[in-house]
Amino acid sequence: MEDLIKKIKNIKSQALKKIKKAKNQKELEEVWRNVLGRKNGDLNNILKSIKDLPKDKRPKIGALANKTKSEIEKEVQKQKNSLSQKSSQTSTNFDPTLPSKSLNYGHLNPLTKVKRKVENIFSSMGYTIEQGPELEKDYYNFEALNIPKGHPARDSQDTFFIKDHPNLVMRTQTSAAQVRIMEKQNPPFRCIVPGRCFRHEARDASHEHTFFQVEGMVIDKNISVANLIYTLKSFLSIFFKKEAKVRLRPGFFPFTEPSFELDFNCPFCQGKGCSVCQQTGWIELIPCGMVHPNVLKSGNINSKKWNGFAFGLGMDRLAMLQYKIHDIRLFRKGDLRFVKQF
Repeated sequence: MEDLIKKIKNIKSQALKKIKKAKNQKELEEVWRNVLGRKNGDLNNILKSIKDLPKDKRPKIGALANKTKSEIEKEVQKQKNSLSQKSSQTSTNFDPTLPSKSLNYGHLNPLTKVKRKVENIFSSMGYTIEQGPELEKDYYNFEALNIPKGHPARDSQDTFFIKDHPNLVMRTQTSAAQVRIMEKQNPPFRCIVPGRCFRHEARDASHEHTFFQVEGMVIDKNISVANLIYTLKSFLSIFFKKEAKVRLRPGFFPFTEPSFELDFNCPFCQGKGCSVCQQTGWIELIPCGMVHPNVLKSGNINSKKWNGFAFGLGMDRLAMLQYKIHDIRLFRKGDLRFVKQF
């Protein structure tokens, strides 16, 4: 473990030196790619390997690696701004006697902030971050998830189909990436899949046709519902920075068995009952369950040897709870007055 800590510190030291020496944007981009690149970045490779460390070592290494990543990204941006400023000053059209222009700095959308926060938390828990296509095959979005043609569960998802391409849909859930990941990776593994989903829904304060989800999946030996509860409770406690109170209710999803709805104690009224939680004190937050054997079979995984759990987090809903936003439509309205609050 000490060797890994030393390696992370060495990566940081070398990266900061190279960032300061970068003479142009191309050199700066090369430093970023070598350190933080998704495929072969030195630090990114360490983040991917956290899942293979002993459980008691993962939090410390994960926290250090994520902190180092943030510091390097900050320095890259700082040097990028410096290079841009030098470039503009050396331009033949630059007149230093002119008054400076006022700068209107942009703001991250709350959804972007929540997405990064979710990724950082699960990365520190040893999860890898995977991706799946938004334009998905019917097979992965439905059939591989134990939802064959004619299954009533298809009706509830209000799918966008592609004209003249009956086998393609706009994915209705990030669960569509489950079997894709199983086909590429051998168990054991744990991962999350953040991304946009699409459903032909009527828009109101709590429904949108475009929304963000993050799928979570763990495949290993002897996984139980207790592991699922502990994982989600730990995540919520870290995300909201307080002890999370949760409860499980029976649910139905074709790709999990048993299936549950995990409810979160309402943060608006502290469980006393309000209009947000419909006077129940609880907010329905995370559909989840144990991965169905048929789904494991679709991913060519032996269900007698391996099992696991899966869950789907609505990042829009998380952002609404985090920032006490009461209308989901505000995220994509394009109103700068809304975005500038964050």
